[in-house]
Amino acid sequence: MKNPILTSRLIGMNFLEFAVWGAYLTSMGTYLAGAGFAEHIWLFYAIQGVVSIFMPGIMGIVADRWVPAQRLLGFCHLMAGALMVAAGFYGLQSAPAFGGLFALYTLSVAFYMPTLALSNAVAFNALNMAGMDTVRDFPPIRVFGTVGFICTMWVVDLCGFQPTSYQFVVSGGLSLLLGLYAQTLPACPVSSATASRSFAESMGFDAFRLLRERRMALFFLFSMLLGVSLQITNGYANPFITSFQSVTAYADTFGAQHANILISLSQVSETCCILLIPFCLKRFGIKRVMMLAMLAWVLRFGLFGLGNPGDGVWMFVLSCIVYGVAFDFFNISGALFVDENTDRGIRSSAQGLFMIMTNGLGASLGTWAAGQIINHYVYTQPEAMQIAGWRTAWFIFAAYALVVLVLFALFFREKRAK
Repeated sequence: MKNPILTSRLIGMNFLEFAVWGAYLTSMGTYLAGAGFAEHIWLFYAIQGVVSIFMPGIMGIVADRWVPAQRLLGFCHLMAGALMVAAGFYGLQSAPAFGGLFALYTLSVAFYMPTLALSNAVAFNALNMAGMDTVRDFPPIRVFGTVGFICTMWVVDLCGFQPTSYQFVVSGGLSLLLGLYAQTLPACPVSSATASRSFAESMGFDAFRLLRERRMALFFLFSMLLGVSLQITNGYANPFITSFQSVTAYADTFGAQHANILISLSQVSETCCILLIPFCLKRFGIKRVMMLAMLAWVLRFGLFGLGNPGDGVWMFVLSCIVYGVAFDFFNISGALFVDENTDRGIRSSAQGLFMIMTNGLGASLGTWAAGQIINHYVYTQPEAMQIAGWRTAWFIFAAYALVVLVLFALFFREKRAK
């Protein structure tokens, strides 16, 4: 391994970066439901998409022009960590107010979401300065981010923190640790060349001219429609599986008692499916790969609707396995398609537009819609009818993904190779 010391330092950064997120992302819904905020679960996930529309762009400008990326990464984590720890201890009160908890959480994720891009910038800069190949050397480093995500999912589960706000304290503590560690990472230069760029260019708005081309406009439209699915299972899979504890036949099953560990199979699948992308893109092309992702989302939701933590747990496991295809074949393949089909001068802006459409607009719209559906079919119903309501909701999400798949197959045309 070339430059093992640098590689180890970047592995540590990526491990902590995603361990911060994994501590609460999949289990927060269970805590919120138990704290009396079940009807507001969607709002906690939607706000991540809202802040993703503008905060990464703003922090990117700051890192380009004034503050080295590793310093800004550390500052953002210190702020996010302090606010998340505050949210955690606030939630430990006997009757926390929704407004106070949501305000602290929102401010925390507003500082956290830009760090996903800043950590990549720090890693790419360090690898380039060391003369290493980012295409070859970064993926093995990034995999440890998913490992960190899985580790904190397990810690929160095994420590019994899923139904409590201690998960926020764990996340905030790790964020504070990374905030300090980031100050020791290799320095990132501030580029004077970016000073001539306009605010609109830095925010990625100049990439909107891509929408003039019908094929690219359709691709971004369907990216937004598929982005609707991104946060639904993050927000609701855990409270759904945990709700089987109220059913005598499933109350003591492993899945009902350890939903986070079961769901972590999704992240394990994600790490494996990344390796399939180069082969599948070359063999099938972007249209078929995206269709596979859409079909995987249909199966992801449908299998949740059909399964249970007892004799039907294999359906939950299969749903977690297909998640790797659903997430990677959409997010990573889509980013590669955008990179290959845009001019060099706006490639970064085009990636920003892709993120806005998927993790910003799409995810925000999706969590809002999912919240309305689940509130109607689940949380407004008597407890005895809630499992049936969950199944109806999952089938609605599966039907939506199927409609998007059919429309994409009919209207999107892949550019023929010359």
